This record gives sequence, C-alpha cells and structure tokens, in this order.
Amino acid sequence: MTDESTTKPTDFIREAVAEDLKSGRFNYVRTRLPPEPNGYLHIGHVKAFMIDYLIAKENNGELILRFDDTNPVKEDVEYVDAIMDDAHWLGIQWVKVTYASDYFDLLYEWAVKLVKMGKAYVDDQSPEEVSANRGTFTEPGKESPYRNRSVEENLDLLERMKNGEFPDGSRVLRAKIDMAHPNLNMRDPVMYRIIHEPPHHRTGSKWKIYPMYDWAHGQNDSMEGITHSLCSLEYRDHRPLYEWFPEQLGVFKPRQIEFARLNLNYTVMSKRKLRRLVEEKRVSGWDDPRMPTLRAMRRRGYTAEAIIDFVTRMGISTVATSNSGVIADVAFLEECVRDDLNKRSPRRMAVIKPLKVVIDNYPENQTEEMDAVNNPEDPNAGTRKVPFSKVLYIEQDDFRETPPPKYYRLYPGNEVRLRYAYFIKCTHVIKNDKGEIVEIHATYDPATRGGDAPDGRKVKSTIHWVSAAHAKPAEFRLYDRLFTKEDPEEGEDDYLNALNPNSLQIANGYVEPLLSSTKAGDRFQFERQGYFCTDPDSTDGKPVFNLTVSLKDTWAKIEKKQ
Repeated sequence: MTDESTTKPTDFIREAVAEDLKSGRFNYVRTRLPPEPNGYLHIGHVKAFMIDYLIAKENNGELILRFDDTNPVKEDVEYVDAIMDDAHWLGIQWVKVTYASDYFDLLYEWAVKLVKMGKAYVDDQSPEEVSANRGTFTEPGKESPYRNRSVEENLDLLERMKNGEFPDGSRVLRAKIDMAHPNLNMRDPVMYRIIHEPPHHRTGSKWKIYPMYDWAHGQNDSMEGITHSLCSLEYRDHRPLYEWFPEQLGVFKPRQIEFARLNLNYTVMSKRKLRRLVEEKRVSGWDDPRMPTLRAMRRRGYTAEAIIDFVTRMGISTVATSNSGVIADVAFLEECVRDDLNKRSPRRMAVIKPLKVVIDNYPENQTEEMDAVNNPEDPNAGTRKVPFSKVLYIEQDDFRETPPPKYYRLYPGNEVRLRYAYFIKCTHVIKNDKGEIVEIHATYDPATRGGDAPDGRKVKSTIHWVSAAHAKPAEFRLYDRLFTKEDPEEGEDDYLNALNPNSLQIANGYVEPLLSSTKAGDRFQFERQGYFCTDPDSTDGKPVFNLTVSLKDTWAKIEKKQ
C-alpha cells in the first residue's frame, strides 16, 4: 500500500526533468523566475513562480530571480521591490537576484558575433514596413531590401545605433533566418530596437539600443546555465527561435518546456488592462482588493497558503481552454481561501447593517460577560469574554416584520437564540414617521443563559449581536467580483463595459470591543458574515475591515428565489 503522505507529485514537467537528469543531458537543475518589472505580480504569475521554485527545490537545484529589464519605457524599481516582496510572501527562495541588464555587454558581443557570421543585419525599414512584410500564416514574408548588406556595413551601423546616432524607430537589428519559414517567429525576428529615453533604472543613459525579449531571454538563460526554461504555452511557437540562437552561437543550450497558464473567470490578467484600470481610477490602485494582484489579495486577506493550495490543486496541463491558458473558477479559489481561513481565523461578532434591539425585561445598567469560543476548529484557541447588556445591535437581515416562508430568524412573536447568550422573543417594533423600523423590542428568558433552555424547548435560529453600550464603530468594505462577465477580455474594450458597479459597497456598523485594537492584516471570521481582514486605512477610533470571502449562505439562495 502506498503512503500518500510521502508520494511525490508528478506531471509532464517533472517527468521531463527526471529524464534529462537520467539521460545525462544535464547533471544539475537550475531554473529562473524572469518577471518583467513593469507591474505587480498577479495570481496568474503564482503558478509559473511555484513551478520554477518547486522543480529546483525537489531536485536539490538552484532558482535564480532574474528581472527582464529590457524596456526602460515601462519598467520601474518600484515593481522590482514589489515583486521580490510578493515572492518572499509566497515562501519562494532564490540563490541570487540578477537582471537582464547585467548581461547587456555580453549580449551585445554575441550580437556582433552573429553579424560577423552573416546571421544578423541592420534593417532601415520602419516598424510598420517590417510588420507588413512579415507575411501571414499562409503567405511567406518579403525580404528586406537591406537584408544583404555587407558585414562591415552592418557592424558600422550597429555600432552607431548603440552610440545613439539614429532616432527611435529608424533602424533595428534583425536575425537573418528565413522569411518563408512556416513559423512567423523565425522570419528574421528583431533583436535590438533604438530607445533613447527614459534612462534605464540601472544602466542610466549608457545604452541607446535595447534587446527584444526573444533575444535577451534565451541568451540570458544560456549565460546563467539555466537548464530548464519553464514558460506558458504562448511561447511554444517561440521555442524554435529560443533554440536557434544558442545553436548558431555555439553556447550552452537550455531546454524550454511550456505549460498552460492560469487565468480566472470574472477577472482580467493583462497588465496593460490592469494598468488602465489603475490610471483611470476605476480602482483605487494596484492593491485595490478587487484586483487579481498579490498586493490586492494580501490586502483583502488571502493567505499565501490558500493561494498556493489553489494553484497546486489546479495542477499543470499542456491543454489550454482559452488564450493559451486554463480558466479557473474564482469560486474554487474562494473555497480554498475559506478552507484555510476556517482553520486559522479567530471568531468575532460584527454587525454590518445594525438594527437596535431593546430587551425590555433585562435589568437597567446591568452588564454580563458571556463566554465565546475563539475558534471551534482549534481546541487551543480558548475563549473570550463578550459584554452583554439591555440594548443590542443585530443585523437588519435577521429581522422581518412579515416573514417569508422558511424564515426562522427574528419576527414578532418568534423566539431565537442570541449566540453565547439568551433566548429572546420579539414583542413589538418602533417605526419612524416614514414607516421604517428603527427599534425592536423583545423579552429574554434568564434561564437560557449560554444558549439552552432548561425545559428543553428548541429554537430554529441563532443570530449574532453586539452590545450597544460596548460596541465599537467600524467600516466594512464589502467586495464582489470586479466584472459581471465571465470572460471580460473577449473584446479589446469590452472589459470596461463589463465592470460591476456594485463590486464595492461600504457599510458602517459595529464590532465587539476586542476588535478596537486590531492591526492591519489581522484576519477574522465574523460569525455568520464571512472572513474579514483589517485594512491599513484603519484608525484608532474606527477600524476598517475588508470582506475577504463570504460564508456559504443557504438563506441567501432561498431568499433570491422568493
């Protein structure tokens, strides 16, 4: 019988790595994380990061964090710091941090080598001409009129490009491969383009030409001795080019293996689209809890463990369901978050939309302390004292003056249990001039302290509460999905039209007194409400809580059908 606790995970990537070691293709394993520092990590990156990390770790290998800083127009040191912080939060460790810019000099030397070999040339065509002459999937491309320049002329022009003698977009360096190749990526791909401004975040104004991803990425892998370049499926068509460059140069040849990237429904993953949401202030920032970035998920209260569990349970596949990726259900992610937070979150009571209850037969000016369980999933979590008094707050949804069918909570003449406290029965309500209920009156049974009746009578509902005299005011930010469409990226701008106008609702209610001293990042389960996290916007006088994920609510489904 197999011991599942010691069974190692397996998939096509792990099998390929094992075969490479067995065959002697490589005698070590070294992987890399190659993020471009032009935005914040989102949950789609977690899958790629964890695959690279675990493949190295499981084979006693090394992981390098290498920033692909080849485009100074979009990159910033802010993103470098954020990416490292988020990766550490996930528990990922690396042996060193490098940058593509560390290798700019050597990369240029290799480019010169290709020019001398007649394998690269300077092209004076405009970007539009290069694109138009590339051809289609069914028609070959057209050779550039500058393709057969002499080696000497190409070397001179490349040097002058590097020195900044030509304006942006006026020339590029291209590999000379085959303009009739069935793979469009092999039709003389661009290796260098001219960019004068802005200065690079590490090399300043030294360079006026910058490598394209396909040129820098693979050669950096070779320079660092990366054995396995693990990337998403959209790079499968780039693999022939990834292999062509080191073959021509006669240098170390890493192996590229592709997998289906991770996407979420009701979510946008494109950095460009996410940046637009931020810049147009459709969200409050990259860490807005509705965003799919790790910054946002951390602020919302997601744990690294829950996110990793979600990614692990999704598995690794070569089959894409849409746009080279696997679309996961955000509800499954939320379930992983619930599973994790259920074990670790202390329970507290909070009333988000308060309704006052006055217990008429409870003694004036009396306060009791009720014993409340901190976490029923953790026997070591202990209990806490919760104050109880004559005037309470309950949730508005826990009362109906005229109850619908199968409604067992509080209504005139009905008896319910107050969590950790007493049975109460509603006697009447007080309304304002508009006919709105502003106050409920009830009686309590002193014999039911702790929540059970000595005579054995039962109630069908238990509701939570806070003592009005001891309650602390709080703000609740109730988050829902940012988009109303399951696939908001179907069209270029369709995602903007699919924004959910109710993705954030703010409520002002009350919490039990212990929550007055909470700090940013603390997580709780508010009983019968959901899991919440303390937001950094909290102040001493008023904490702010973000809804992480709701609890399963059977009544909500019933009420929706009414």
